[in-house]
Amino acid sequence: MDGTGSERFDTVVIGAGQAGLSAGYYLKRAGRSFVILDANAEVGGSWLNRYDSLQLFTPRWAVRLPGWRFQNKDVRYPSRDQMIGFLQEYAERFDLPLRTGVRVERISSGGDGFVVSTDAGRIEADDVIVATGANRDPRVPAFSRELDPAIVQLHSSEYRNPSQFRDGGVLVVGAGNSGADISLDAVTGHPTWLSGPDRGHIPVNIDTWIAQNVAFRLIRFVGVHVLTERTPIGRRSKAKHQGDPLVRVKPKQLLAAGVERVPKTVGVRDGKPMLEDGRVLDVANVIWATGYRHDFSWIDLPILGEDGELVHERGVATGQPGLFFVGLSFQYSAASDVIPGVPRDAKYVVERLLSRDRSDVGRELSAAA
Repeated sequence: MDGTGSERFDTVVIGAGQAGLSAGYYLKRAGRSFVILDANAEVGGSWLNRYDSLQLFTPRWAVRLPGWRFQNKDVRYPSRDQMIGFLQEYAERFDLPLRTGVRVERISSGGDGFVVSTDAGRIEADDVIVATGANRDPRVPAFSRELDPAIVQLHSSEYRNPSQFRDGGVLVVGAGNSGADISLDAVTGHPTWLSGPDRGHIPVNIDTWIAQNVAFRLIRFVGVHVLTERTPIGRRSKAKHQGDPLVRVKPKQLLAAGVERVPKTVGVRDGKPMLEDGRVLDVANVIWATGYRHDFSWIDLPILGEDGELVHERGVATGQPGLFFVGLSFQYSAASDVIPGVPRDAKYVVERLLSRDRSDVGRELSAAA
């Protein structure tokens, strides 16, 4: 504690998911005084808020963070719970300084650094790494408030399994990978509609040997090294991104299971969801698989541009020396917010952080394992 009753660290990392833990690995190797804060009761990041049946698209051999990789060789694609276990094992293995159950309420400037205000007290730091990614604020359309109160409404981040549904039909709004997975869960016991535009699908079965060991290596290479901020094709891909194709679930699987594909949900009529073609669905449950929005309102610093977007260069906040980000969507590449891309971005950010301290100039971190 200092004279103001605050704790002080060189660096505060906010978020104990894959991005925050990767940053913590490099900070510890550099001998930095730091702490990792997370509002959840345990380590696990956004995986803690995903549905029970979730499986990664990343094969077991490619699930790795700096210095350590997923160890269970009997698994092809880790499940949600296995991924949480991997992150917890990682934090323990490298003895990272964690404080869970601590919610960060505000970041502001203070003296020569920053003040991180939490529900457990105040912390001062020279640098702050925000590793909460872009998935902090679930996105739900405003017209959802007009639905009949008797309809069960859940964002996909709140959905765990079909036991949460009332008897009756289920409308899943958002036809991406999460929406497709949840609709297959739902249709086992409920009439189910999947609403939203078709963004295409990967035509191969990802559970085959060739998909896991050949196709994924190619996809990973493109996502990490080709689709980046430095390449014209990468910049065009970022600007035109309209949603991801289905990866594991294929349209024919949805059809065979009895899931009905319907157009976009655009409003409410008589308390029931209304589709773009004017149809009204009489359902008892609505799942909003509609993603997340950026929410940086808790950062009390001028970090947004005129367009409301975060202004940064590869996670280094422009005009705010000492403020960094890891885990953002397309922070540097198309893989920046997923396992294959996180370690490189964390390494880059920590190197930039260390370069601010004269005693650390010229220090280079070893390549990620």
